[in-house]
Amino acid sequence: MDNLTHTLFALTIARTPLSRAGRGTAVALVLASNAPDIDIVTLAGGTASYLKWHRGPTHGPLGILGLAVVSATLVWIGQRAYDRWRATRDVGPPSTDGRSVSSDNASFGMLVALSIVGALLHVAMDLPTQYGTRLLSPFDWRWFSIDLMPIVDVYLLAALVAGLIFGRQSPAARQRNAAIVLVLMAANYGLRAVEHAQALATVPQLFGPTLAPPCDPQPPDGWRPIDVWPRRRATTSSTGKRCLVELAAMPTFTSPFRWQIVAQVSNAYELRDVDLLDLRFREPDDESEAPWRTTLRYPNVWTPTVTRAAETDLGRLFLGFSRFPAARSAVDPHGVTTVRWTDVRFTSGGVALDQRRPGAGFFTATVTVGTDGHIVQERLGR
Repeated sequence: MDNLTHTLFALTIARTPLSRAGRGTAVALVLASNAPDIDIVTLAGGTASYLKWHRGPTHGPLGILGLAVVSATLVWIGQRAYDRWRATRDVGPPSTDGRSVSSDNASFGMLVALSIVGALLHVAMDLPTQYGTRLLSPFDWRWFSIDLMPIVDVYLLAALVAGLIFGRQSPAARQRNAAIVLVLMAANYGLRAVEHAQALATVPQLFGPTLAPPCDPQPPDGWRPIDVWPRRRATTSSTGKRCLVELAAMPTFTSPFRWQIVAQVSNAYELRDVDLLDLRFREPDDESEAPWRTTLRYPNVWTPTVTRAAETDLGRLFLGFSRFPAARSAVDPHGVTTVRWTDVRFTSGGVALDQRRPGAGFFTATVTVGTDGHIVQERLGR
């Protein structure tokens, strides 16, 4: 999720009974809830460096614990410095119950516990997006995802903002509003889970007779609620014909009822948008309106030259990141081959691919291969 959502969610849970931990609760939760995205500093080493480390160790077990301790330490040091400043400046009236301001501070152990909660919730909110996260890094560099939420969910943002704006007049009202927001969030996730299953159920009608039969044998890790990649690449079925490798339903920004279906076949990716509130696709008036006639197709053809390009550092890096890398290649009059992979998750629907937008180059990789097989150039982007 985006950092604004992480921040607003941290402020919301800071209004729950967790606030009883003492002063510094909200600051610790906000810091820890954003801390895993500290991997953005790897951009200093270039876009390839960022792609290598993005949502890696900072989103794994060691990163969560380490960043939680760092976040708690920063808050603890800040509190002590602030208390010393108040003591020297004699700022503010004395406490009415006779306690010092420092006695209201959350303990260091409690700050660590709160920070662990914040970092865990960051990763938990990244997991149900189509972007995914590397949950077990650095022990396992595979990506994990549950395709329920777009990277930015306007409905989630609206609920979080409303909960923080209203009911600020009393602690009881703040806790009540926080509880309401958490219920709305759970309902949002639950609705998207139901609609995700419904979107996948429409696949036979959406693709009709164009839907390829499953590859034989099935991929060893199969199709599961949590998608894991990279996977072993399937080419054709045992009969040598085009076959279905994987199905996925990608969420969109606009509505929990609009989904992008991705059908990965052995030589292409086939994409189809579906609006589950629009029932017309179920009963077309005539054959010319059949939904499979509007399917987008992205070729994914692996030649020996594409395989050579995949062995480069950039090829391994991009194919380790990309869930649905569509491979294309073109040969110029001099025999030089340009191989380009594009992650079709970010071509339409959930995220529009605009190469002029900062960060868009993460979703395309290009490798130029000479006539004798030597690598001429490697770059992210077109």
